[in-house]
Amino acid sequence: MNPITKTDYPDPDVIRVGDTFYMVSTTMYFFPGGEILRSYDLVHWEIAARIFDAIDDTGAEHLSGTENAYGKGMWAASLRYHDGRFYVLFVSHGQQDTHLYTAPAIEGPWVHKRIKGYFHDASLLFDDDGRVFLTSGNMQIHLTELNEELSAPKGGGIDTVIIRDDPEKVFLGYEGSHFYKINGRYYITLIHWPKSTSRRTEAVFTADRVEGPYIGCDVCSDDMGYHGQGVAQGGIVDAPDGRWYSIMFRDSGAIGRVPVLVPVRFTTRFDGKCHDALTGAVIPGAYAPDFRDGLTGETAVLSEEVPFPVFGDDGIIPKTFETPDLKPGYSYEPLFTSDDFKGSLRPQWQWNHIPDSALWKVLPEGGLSVTTGTVSVNPTEARNTLTQRMAYPTCSGTVTVDATGLKDGDIAGLIALQGKYGMIGIAKENGSCSLVRLVREEAVKGFGIGSSDHEPGTITDRIPLDGPVVRLKIDADFTDMKDEVTFSYEKDGMFVRFGEPHKLVFRLDHFTGARFGLCVFATKEPGGTAVFREFRYE
Repeated sequence: MNPITKTDYPDPDVIRVGDTFYMVSTTMYFFPGGEILRSYDLVHWEIAARIFDAIDDTGAEHLSGTENAYGKGMWAASLRYHDGRFYVLFVSHGQQDTHLYTAPAIEGPWVHKRIKGYFHDASLLFDDDGRVFLTSGNMQIHLTELNEELSAPKGGGIDTVIIRDDPEKVFLGYEGSHFYKINGRYYITLIHWPKSTSRRTEAVFTADRVEGPYIGCDVCSDDMGYHGQGVAQGGIVDAPDGRWYSIMFRDSGAIGRVPVLVPVRFTTRFDGKCHDALTGAVIPGAYAPDFRDGLTGETAVLSEEVPFPVFGDDGIIPKTFETPDLKPGYSYEPLFTSDDFKGSLRPQWQWNHIPDSALWKVLPEGGLSVTTGTVSVNPTEARNTLTQRMAYPTCSGTVTVDATGLKDGDIAGLIALQGKYGMIGIAKENGSCSLVRLVREEAVKGFGIGSSDHEPGTITDRIPLDGPVVRLKIDADFTDMKDEVTFSYEKDGMFVRFGEPHKLVFRLDHFTGARFGLCVFATKEPGGTAVFREFRYE
């Protein structure tokens, strides 16, 4: 069952509308963005919509010169449904903007506006009395009341800190808030990284008034036996039968941050035990935690009558558990796809940064034609790289590359796109084509968000080719955080290994999981063209 999507969908937020669950996640610098998934059982998901083609339309989003949006762009969206409309709110990290998109249906049309101010990892709450609030922040969680137009903080409205973390006790302070009102009470779920556990941990705070005081505790500290990679940051949602669930992400190495489904039960406490808030039944093994005040951190008392969520089995994620199935027999469209490039691009594809639409096209006979428009020092600077997420635990991508239209200095091929990228491609020099293995041997140094990689990659292997057309393959293995890709090419009907395996690394330079990319870039002059045909995803 877990992880549920088998690929990089970080910072998930989830809602239910009728018999349909919707999940949004961070899409950063990939476009079209703001991807929303749909499910009827919380385990299987398909793409329902993407809400924008561009966010700020900046030079960085267009890979202009040495500018880029790696590690930045659309972060940590809040998804809500209120009075017949969908709402998606998020910040554009790097531009310090807060964006709000609304639509009458998940397919759109989506209407965009900006909210004055920068609200990190914000969550939207429509209260019963018509007021609208945001929770946001890192280390300190702020409560902000919005005006009726949802365009700015409300003049004279609530604007206060409601929860603080202790910077001396954490590597990462509270952030990633998800704000709810359930049966008249307010609940906020948060991620943080306590030094005592050395892994990401989920916390919940609750109050009977919107402004607090908030009392809470850690509710999930589990790595599912996976290298200390904690599960945290996500939303909660109810099924029609009254059961609750959370979707959070687990750090999973180079594949990225992968969603995990966790059962949640609301409990009350008396006689030192936890009882199901609906049935009153004792929950075996459930905890009776020491609650703390959200502002002071001091031990606090939570009324025995107050329902409080227990995640999994006393904070541990069970291997198996019951899930709803609201549309039995439904067939889901896969999150990954092969493509012959006939007609329009399939929705599983996303461009690395905003594409130049004048320089790519789908050919009538089938094939994706991409022409270089700028000179790039390495493939991460290349415009119009078309990508799909790689899949856990193993996957492979195969494509035929036609380099007939390349110019001298061009390289076209299949890339494992990440900061420490690896590419197999066709290089053209002095009118002749050769097969090359091009890699970033060391990840960009430092732990800051965003890439500053403007150096050439390393060509480690090169052999001459008889012609400009070759079929290329990348096999990826993320099993047990092996995080390795191998390259091969087709010769005499068989795939031949080319060069050594390459290690991928998840870092903050790109801040995303590894992807397959169809890539061409010019190192001398623009105007060369590559054609990609018969992409196969396995």
